[in-house]
Order: sequence, then C-alpha cells, then structure tokens
Amino acid sequence: MAKDIFVNVELGEKRVVIVDDNRMEEFYIERPQDKTIVGNIYKGIISAVIPSINGAFVDIGMAKNGFLYLTEIEGSYEFDDQMDKNGQPPQQGQHHQQRPPRNKLFNNIKKGQEVLVQVVKESFGTKGPRLSCHIGIPGRYLVVMPLDNRIGVSRRIEEEQERKKLRQILREAHLPDDIGFIIRTVAQGKAKQDLIRDANYLIKMWRNIERQYKRKKAPCLVYEELDLVLRVIRDSFSADFHKLTVDSKPEFYRIHNFMRAFMGDLRRKVDFYRGPDLFGERDVEKQVSKVFEKKIYLKSKAYIIIEPTEGLVVIDVNSGGFKEKIDQEEAAFKINCESAVEAAHQLKLRDLGGIIVIDFIDMEKEGHRREVLRVLKQALSEDRAKYDVLGISKFGLVEMTRERIHNTVQTLSFQDCPYCLGKGKVKSPKTMAIYALKELRKHLHGKSLRQVELSAHPAVVDELTQNKESLKQVEHNYRTRINLNPSPALRIEDIAIT
Repeated sequence: MAKDIFVNVELGEKRVVIVDDNRMEEFYIERPQDKTIVGNIYKGIISAVIPSINGAFVDIGMAKNGFLYLTEIEGSYEFDDQMDKNGQPPQQGQHHQQRPPRNKLFNNIKKGQEVLVQVVKESFGTKGPRLSCHIGIPGRYLVVMPLDNRIGVSRRIEEEQERKKLRQILREAHLPDDIGFIIRTVAQGKAKQDLIRDANYLIKMWRNIERQYKRKKAPCLVYEELDLVLRVIRDSFSADFHKLTVDSKPEFYRIHNFMRAFMGDLRRKVDFYRGPDLFGERDVEKQVSKVFEKKIYLKSKAYIIIEPTEGLVVIDVNSGGFKEKIDQEEAAFKINCESAVEAAHQLKLRDLGGIIVIDFIDMEKEGHRREVLRVLKQALSEDRAKYDVLGISKFGLVEMTRERIHNTVQTLSFQDCPYCLGKGKVKSPKTMAIYALKELRKHLHGKSLRQVELSAHPAVVDELTQNKESLKQVEHNYRTRINLNPSPALRIEDIAIT
C-alpha cells in the first residue's frame, strides 16, 4: 500500500493529511491564532493550591491558568519497561517512591512557588490546560525524560531481541547519568549512530531549557513544541512512505532544513507541488469534507452516526440499506464488525476523545459480541492515542475512553449555528406560522390600525396563506387588514410586524 503525506498551506491555515492507499487516515488543521500549546514547557507560578481537588492552578502567562495535580509534583516517573543505566531494574523503593502524606504534600506546595511544567492537554471550554511536572521532549527516535535516569522502550516494539539491542545501544553511548530516555517505536531497526545523534540533539535541547529556566522570570515559555507540519514529519514520516508533497515553496524549504538535522535520508521523498489544487488533484478534498458529516455510510450500505457533545461522543450503528439475505443475528454481527473498524478509523481521523459510547446493533450470541469487541480493539491498536475499552454489554453497548489532547478539527473549523444557536434544529414553518398569529394579536391589542404588514420567511408565509381562516379571524376581531410579505432574507424563526 502507498502511504503519502500531503501538506496544504494557505494564508491563514495549514492542513496535513496522511493517506494510505488513497484512503485518508489522519487529518490535521493548524491556524496561527489556534496554534496548540501541547508539549510547550513553561516556568510557572503556583497561583492557588486546592486540597479538596488534589490540585493547584499554575500561572503560565496565558489567559487561563493551567491545572496541575499535586501528586505529579512529588510523584515518580512511571513508564513501561524501565531500567537504570546499567540495564538493571530499579532497586526496591527506587522507582516507586513513597509519596508523603496528603497534609504534608499540601504544606510543601505554596502559592507563589515556581515550578517547571509541560502542557499535556489543550484547554477545553472553560477549563484551562492540563499540566504535568513529568517533562518529556520527543525527538525522532527517542523521548528525553530529563528529570529521570531510566531507559524505557515503546510497548509497540514487541520483539524482545530488538528491545534488548536498542537498550544496549543507549547504555553503551556514555550519556549523562541524570537523564533518561524512552525509545520510540520508529527507532525499531535503526542504526546506532541514528539513535546517538538523536540523543545528543535532545540533550542539547534540554540543557538550553535549563539555561532558559534559570535566566527568565516566571511566568514564561522556556520551550515551544514544533508546529503541526514539522511535528507530523517527526512523528510519522518514515521510509515506509512513498512521498511527502507540499504546495508551498517556503514550506518546502523549511521542511528540507528541518529534515537535514536528523532524517536527511528522507529528504529525497519530499516533493514541491506546482499545481493550483493539491488536495483536489489527489482526491483528498472530498474526503476532508466528509470528516465533518454526522452520517458515515459503509460498503454494506449500513451507516454509523457520530454525535460529539461536550461531555462524551456517541456513535450509533444502523442497518440502513443493508440488503444481504441472511438471518437477523448474522446481519447484526456482520454490520457490527464493519462498523467497529469504521468507528475506530473515524475516532482517529476526527481526533475525538473523552468518554465514548458505541451503540452496536443487538446480538444474541455471546461469541458474536466478543468477536465484535476483538475487531474493535484490533482496529484501535493502530491508533497512537491512549484508549481503554471497558467491554460490551448484552445490549451491544461499548463504553471506552480515548485520550483527548488537542482541540478537534471540527472545533477549529466550525462555530455554533447563529440560527439554531447550537441546538441543531430550527422551528418548522407550521410552528412559526402559529407563533406569527400570536404575535399579531399582541401587536394589535389595544390599538386601532387600518392595516399591518407581516414579513416572514417564504415558507412561513405559505403556511399562513394555507390557513386563511385564522388570518380572516384576526382581521375581523381587530378591524384591520393584514398584508403578508414573503422575505427570503429572513430566517425561518424571524418575523417582523410593521
């Protein structure tokens, strides 16, 4: 299968699409005013300590204070497969340090205290960004953990021999004893010099952050994460990809300069697109537009409906136009398996997170329910975001959580409808016709007017003219003449009486 990355740069927006065999797998948007702060490191000041919620609010120099769990301040690092620099497991008590009692912990953390924090989750609604004291700075092949001294290996590198080889490379590299690393999945099969070059690059970056922290006055930014385009290249672009195509010459040169540092062998795979419409020509724009649709049709003519809310995401599975002539149980099983794969794909594509409920079609057989759950988990295994699937009920409900870090593409691209005010519905013409008659009575009450003009949307006027008896009754009761004015400029829910 051919994997490609397409980068579209407009005046106020950058879009990145990852395509596998012409199917869009990932889609991202970044605008200057909405640039993410996830990954940024700040020298902050604790503005308030709230023992009741086991947290503190930290001023990082932004409009909203960040939130930091108190246990993270004095908690230890925990990541899978940890070893010390000699390749040995941590000594008893070395890794899982005993945390101080709650009252002692609260007493040690004071308002006005300076703290080094990293943003791990974007602001959502009225909530400020989530912060952590567990600093991690990703490179191409490694993540440096500057406040720890152990070596971790990504869970996705499953072959034990490869895990040992990668750990051995770092142990023999004579790296500083006060810094730890996590070996990323993309490091699998890479040469020793690639890993050491990446480690040295990250160590220099951390030493610079240390200097910035000592020199600058809080609250301030001491490290800024890469922007969208360079972040996707660092985290996703590899030899498995066919091409990376970008339609902006300045961005093309910027990408080349970035890749020269530690992935120079892939620069030959970067192309500059000279045409007028990269996404349109590569059949991507149509797929992008479908990201925002609620209803997604499957090959079997069944469909799923995705309803994101502020608190959770609901995915409903429907049989739709499924016409295969099999019994109801087998049909439900087949549709559910297909829907499980598509639901996992859409969660990644739309970057939806938080609590997610998937309402599959009811199945009687326990074996079918287990298989649908297995298919869902298998499809989710390709997702880089953390997730947790609780199980499937006898009613076909699956409850799960997915890590929510960035604002979704839908949040960045849309606002609440000014007509329905976010309700997702508007009143029908019939309802508005009844309302218009009520408003006419209110307007005419206690007055002596020879005529009035009622302006409304044409569909509302049609409803009124179909119910002439009601209009005549109002005219008779108030001894007036009502002139109807159909106005396409008015919304369905707007009327004007003059």
